[in-house]
Amino acid sequence: MSRVLPGRRWRLAAAGGAALALLAGFLVVTGVTAAAADPLISQGAPATASSTENAGTPASAAVDGNTGTRWSSTFNVPQWVQVDLGATATISRVVLNWEAAYATAFTVQTSANGTTWTVVHTTTNGTGGVQDLTVSGSGRYVRVNATAKATGYGVSLWEFQVYGSTGATGGCGTANAALGRPATASSTQSATFPASSAVDGNAGTRWSSAASDPQWLSVDLGSTQSICGVTLQWEAAYGRAFQVQTSVDGTTWTSVYSTTTGAGGTQTLTVSGSGRYVRVYGTARGTAWGYSLWEFQVRTGSGGPTNPPTDPPPTDPPPSGDVRLLSYNKPAVASTYQNDGACWECTPARAFDNDPASRWATSAPAGWVDPGWIYVDLGATAGITQVVLQWDPAFARAYQIQVSPNATTWTTIYSTTTGAGFKETLNVTGTGRYVRMYGTARSSTYGYSLWEFKVYGTGGNPTAPPAMPPDPTFPANRLVWSDEFNGAAGTKPDPAKWTIDPGTGQNNEIQYYTNNNNANMDGAGSLVIEARRETAGGRDYTSHRMNTGNKFHVQYGRIEARVKVPKGNGLWPAFWMMGADFLTGRPWPYNGEIDIMEVLGRNTLEGYSTLHAPAYNGGAGYGQKYTAPGGVDLANDFHVWAVEWDSKGMTFKLDGTTVFVASKATVEATRGPWVFDHPFYVILNLAVGGDFPGPVDGTTPFPSRMLVDYVRVYQN
Repeated sequence: MSRVLPGRRWRLAAAGGAALALLAGFLVVTGVTAAAADPLISQGAPATASSTENAGTPASAAVDGNTGTRWSSTFNVPQWVQVDLGATATISRVVLNWEAAYATAFTVQTSANGTTWTVVHTTTNGTGGVQDLTVSGSGRYVRVNATAKATGYGVSLWEFQVYGSTGATGGCGTANAALGRPATASSTQSATFPASSAVDGNAGTRWSSAASDPQWLSVDLGSTQSICGVTLQWEAAYGRAFQVQTSVDGTTWTSVYSTTTGAGGTQTLTVSGSGRYVRVYGTARGTAWGYSLWEFQVRTGSGGPTNPPTDPPPTDPPPSGDVRLLSYNKPAVASTYQNDGACWECTPARAFDNDPASRWATSAPAGWVDPGWIYVDLGATAGITQVVLQWDPAFARAYQIQVSPNATTWTTIYSTTTGAGFKETLNVTGTGRYVRMYGTARSSTYGYSLWEFKVYGTGGNPTAPPAMPPDPTFPANRLVWSDEFNGAAGTKPDPAKWTIDPGTGQNNEIQYYTNNNNANMDGAGSLVIEARRETAGGRDYTSHRMNTGNKFHVQYGRIEARVKVPKGNGLWPAFWMMGADFLTGRPWPYNGEIDIMEVLGRNTLEGYSTLHAPAYNGGAGYGQKYTAPGGVDLANDFHVWAVEWDSKGMTFKLDGTTVFVASKATVEATRGPWVFDHPFYVILNLAVGGDFPGPVDGTTPFPSRMLVDYVRVYQN
C-alpha cells in the first residue's frame, strides 16, 4: 500500500544523508500481460551508448526497470543506445519511454554482431512520451538511433524495453542460459580471473584456475532445466580431459559429456541432461598452466530463461571448505560516520550487523571527502577469500580492499577504479586480522555509504549470525495458518487472529477506518469490508483495515487470499504485508513492505504487486502492473492472489499465473538491499481516495464491498 500506519513516523535518507521525499504511488514496469506470448528480454542486460550526459545518466539506466532513472546523451545528434540480449532473439515489440528530451527522428535497429545493423522501425515525426512499437526482426543487439532531436538538449530515455523470444520451444534454444548467473569454481589463479568472468558475456574476460588437477567451474541456472548444449571458449590453458556434468542440488553430479582428447579453442557440444547446476570438471590439463575459459555458455531445451529465474541463489558465501562469514557483529572503525536526522546511527557497526536495512555513512558534510574508509576487526588472523559490498547510492568509484595484522600496515588484495555500486561480490586472497574498504574516488558529491560489508574466509574468531528458517519447496502444501471467514452473518473478525486498525489512512486518502463497524461476515463464507459514505473521525467516508500483527507473523512460504474487489473511481482494495519490526519501532520503509495485491477501482482489468524498501519505495517501488489472465474484469468474481516467498526472492501469482518475479539477486544488483528475510504480518484493507487511486466521484457506488473468501499460509 506504500503507506505508514497510524502512530509511526518515518524518515528517508539519500546517499550520504541527503533527504528524499516520499512519493505516493508506484513505479511499475509496464510490460506485456501475463497471457502474452513474448516476454520482456532486455531488462538488466548490458547496455552501451554513443555518449552520456554525465555519470548519473548511464546507458544501463534505460534497461534497469526503474522509470525514475534515465539515459541521457550529450547535446548533439546522431546519438544511440543499444542493448545486448546475450543471444540471437526474435524481436516483436519495442517500448520507448522518452524523457522530455526526445527524438523526433529515429530508427530501431537489430544486429547479429553489433556492427552491421538492420532497420526494423523508422520515423521522422516522433512525438515523445511512451511509444509502443510493433516490429519484426531478429538479432542479439537492438539499438535506438536518434538523428533529430526535439529540444536543445540531447536525447533521453527513462526506459528502453525489448520484447521477443530466444530459441524455439521444443528444440535446443540459442540463448545462453548461463549468462550473468552465479558461478563458482574450485579455485582461481587470482582475483583478476574470477568464476563470474566465464559467464559475463564478455570474451575479453576469463576464469583461470590454479595449476593442478582436478579443477572445476560451475554455474547455477536458478531452476532445473533441460540442458541440450554447452559451448566452451577456452583460453590457451585448456582442458585435455574433462567432463560436462549436471546436478539438481550442486552436490550429486551426472556426466553428460566426457573426453580425453580435448583440443582447446571453441568447443560447441551437443549434450542431453537436466539440472539446475552445470559444471565443467577438468581432470587433465592441456598445458602446464591451469584451466582457463573466456566463456562458458549453456543452452536449454526451451531456449533458456528470458526473465530472471524465480529462485536465483545468493552468491555469498563461497561454498567450499570451512569458509564462513567472519565479520558479523565484529568491532568496526571508520574515517567518519553520520548520526543525525538525515542518517540516524549510521555508525560503522551497521555495516556488519547482517541487517540490510541499516547502513554506515561518512559524516555530512565533513566526511564527504577522499579518502574515506571503514574496517572490521575479525578478532584473530584469518584467510580472506571473499568480500561482499552492498552499496548505498553514495558508493566508491575507486577503492581498494586491504588486509592488515595490526590495523596500521595495510596490504591491498583488490583494487578498482570502475566500481559500479549496488552489490559487488569480490573473490580475493589475503591474510589478516583487519579488513578495510579504502575509498579514493566517490561516485557523487556525497560521501561513502555501505548497507552491508561482509567478509568470508577461514580462521578469525567468527560469531554465527542467527539461523534462517529453511526455504520452502513450492508448491508448499502444509497449511500453517488460515482464516476461512465462515462465521454467521454479522459476526466480526476473529480477535484471536486479527487486530483492528482504526484511524485515518495516508497518501491523502479520505476514509476513516472504524473499529469493526465496517467489517462483518456475510454468512456465506466471506468477510465483507465495506466502504461507506458517512461521517466518522472527521472524515466523510468510512472503511476498514485489519492485520495479524503480534498474533501471526511469517517468514517464507505461500501466502494467498481469495478476494473479490469492488469497482468504482477512488476505491483501493489491498492484500499486503508489513515487516513485523514495524511494530517494535522500526520506521517504514526500513521494515519492508510486500504488496501482494492492489487494484484500483477505476480500472479493475489490472492489478499491481510491489515491494517497498529503503532504496526503492513509494513512487520508486519495485513492482509490476499486469492485466488479469484472460483479460477478465477482476471485480466480477473472486480471484486468488498469492506470493511464493523464500530466501532467494518472490514469485507473485494471480489465479495460478505468474505476474511478477522479484529475484533477490537481481534487486541487490540493480536497485539496492533486499530487506525481506525476516517475519512479516498480513494486512487487509479497502482505502478510499488518495494519490494513487484518485478521487471518488458521482459514479462511485457506496456502500462498496471488498469480499475475502479466505486467507491461507502454507509452508512445508
